[in-house]
Amino acid sequence: MAQQFVQAKIKGDKVVLFIKPTCSYCVTAKDVLSTYKFKPGHLECVDISARPDMGSMQDYFMELTGARTVPRVFIGEECVGGGSDVAALHKSGKLEGMLQSIGALQ
Repeated sequence: MAQQFVQAKIKGDKVVLFIKPTCSYCVTAKDVLSTYKFKPGHLECVDISARPDMGSMQDYFMELTGARTVPRVFIGEECVGGGSDVAALHKSGKLEGMLQSIGALQ
């Protein structure tokens, strides 16, 4: 069930963050992404902290991305990593191009 939920969420041309609200790296990722102007429906934050299948979901993140930590940030169907990774992509100027390539920005 966790695998199906994740796959359904990351399908398509949007940015999806799987987060826990108290995680400082999740806050960093959200803060960086908030500096961009997304088309409606092209940025989604999914709080996994209260989900009964949270552990299974994080196990699936490990299988899919090589890490089970949050945030797990997907641009389209590609995981770009966590909060530090998103901040580094932004700082290098690469993040905007990645977001434009999936048509997520206005």
